[in-house]
Amino acid sequence: MTAGRGTRRTQWAAGSAVALALLFAGVATVATARGDTTDGKQPRAASTAVRAPATDSADAGFARDMAVHHQQAVEMSFIVRDRTQDEEVRRFAYDIANTQANQRGMLLGWLDLWELPKVAAAGQEPMAWMAAHGGRGGGDGHDMAGMDGMDGMGDMTAGSGSGFTAHDGALMPGMATRTELDRLRKADGKQAEILYLQLMTDHHKGGVTMARGCAGLCAVQAERRLAKGMVEAQRSELDAMAQMLAARGAEPR
Repeated sequence: MTAGRGTRRTQWAAGSAVALALLFAGVATVATARGDTTDGKQPRAASTAVRAPATDSADAGFARDMAVHHQQAVEMSFIVRDRTQDEEVRRFAYDIANTQANQRGMLLGWLDLWELPKVAAAGQEPMAWMAAHGGRGGGDGHDMAGMDGMDGMGDMTAGSGSGFTAHDGALMPGMATRTELDRLRKADGKQAEILYLQLMTDHHKGGVTMARGCAGLCAVQAERRLAKGMVEAQRSELDAMAQMLAARGAEPR
């Protein structure tokens, strides 16, 4: 087998794994939320089902925005996989792509289940749900213990008065611009590794801010659990990226 064929087969296999993760995550999410079972027991009564959130709720806003945020992380991870031969970075990038594609499938599955649009209404700013529902959710009664001060990005959101303005394709804090993605596509080897790790560090910090918002504001328990899990996992990955950058003589931007 030629090197070109091997590369194409690897790309196809990786892409297929992510696609399957999306499919199974969406199906599992919808089945669970509807009360469907696989053990022969009767589904829970409709009267006990969780009421679908409103289209302008924190639950729906987080699901839409994090799906977009995750999509870029997947894109960057597949770009760097083709721009370096370093196995450590390639494995790390694949793990991020697989995990975030899976989570994106869950978020979109919830929106389908709730019969809500997957795209924000025209003129609605990304992350506006955080400002509309009280920022980080302080005083809303949900447990946020141990989650303050973890993201290093303050209360920044993309909503009005936040100090962040969407530009060059970066719709939310932490997202890479089109110019930065073009630089990543053109970089090679160590240069690509460093740029990817720096861009993904910024991306994760923005994602942690948003996930913390949902952990304090979202009403659907399963979505709050997912958001808290994102915070923990991405904080761990931030530490790992800092170490990989240091090993390459670089640091976060």
